[in-house]
Amino acid sequence: MITSSAVAQRLNRLESLGFITRHPDPRDGRGKVVRLSAAGRKVVERVLPDHLATEEAVLAVFTDEERVALAGLLGRLIDVDAPPRSSGEAHRPRG
Repeated sequence: MITSSAVAQRLNRLESLGFITRHPDPRDGRGKVVRLSAAGRKVVERVLPDHLATEEAVLAVFTDEERVALAGLLGRLIDVDAPPRSSGEAHRPRG
């Protein structure tokens, strides 16, 4: 939901901070492979517990069954290429 230029700007910033590395994509010369650096991994490990706690607090209003339903609905947003399903059809992820 952002432009490729905005993505590039964010990656430039993360790279300048030493949190990621970028390498040519061996399968597509136009692209780059982005990886977390050791410093980036340390940041993720430091902030992830707080992020997960916030996520759990937000989801606390839902029952287990509602969480399953929500996950299915959100999965459909990711699976935009899939044709609409009938209400009784089970979710089958792409790939």
